[in-house]
Amino acid sequence: MSKRTIRKALLIGCSAFVMTVGSAQAQLSEKQPENLTLAENLYSDQFEESLDQWVIEQIPGSKTTLLNGQMDIDDAGGTTVWFKEKLQAPVMVEFDATMVMAGGPNDRGSDLNFFWMASDPSSPDDFFAKSEERSGYMRKYDGMSLYYVGYGANDNTTTRMRRYPGDGTRPLMPEYDLSGESYLNKINMPMNIRLVHDGERWKMWRDEVLVYDIKDEQPFLDGYFGFRTWKSHMQIDNFKVYRVKPAPEKKVL
Repeated sequence: MSKRTIRKALLIGCSAFVMTVGSAQAQLSEKQPENLTLAENLYSDQFEESLDQWVIEQIPGSKTTLLNGQMDIDDAGGTTVWFKEKLQAPVMVEFDATMVMAGGPNDRGSDLNFFWMASDPSSPDDFFAKSEERSGYMRKYDGMSLYYVGYGANDNTTTRMRRYPGDGTRPLMPEYDLSGESYLNKINMPMNIRLVHDGERWKMWRDEVLVYDIKDEQPFLDGYFGFRTWKSHMQIDNFKVYRVKPAPEKKVL
């Protein structure tokens, strides 16, 4: 049995859960995790041939490569890997991520992070014009407009969501500061991550656990997606982007 087949079997075996932000326990649910249907597969990457769909910003000493059919990010102090295509709500992003701990110098099991719906007010016409200037240094992203999730950060003890408004601030609301096993990284095991933005609110799941369900009064409706990590080692596979639409309402007989 191939490595990829084993990984997919593990994901299929995960139970379905629904969780509200900040709740103490997950409750088993047979309901679909969102009231949306997939309308079209816009983009995908199985990481079999190249990294041509990505823009890599990272400090010296870090490496982002193809390894065994996955994107391998081995970071020494700051890496962001942007998907080249600009996304627009309603949209769904899905991928599998594995936090590697196998004795490597950066194998820390922490910081499966990402930027979501990102734009750069200082460079509105060319998002990637400042890639070389940013070079993976975290403070270089402070002036952007985006959602940021630090999943299993701080040595895999917290998960936090911040909304960067584009003025250099990075406010954190207490209800988006989570801890507990359901919100942290599994180690050396693939985790399925799903993000859905329906144009009014956005949600995040990890292995069917609802991590965030966020209603933004001034939502970011388009922008770029980027993987982000710091002094850690992770592998990404099965990246997919879908256009979504509301599921049709069931008729009451």
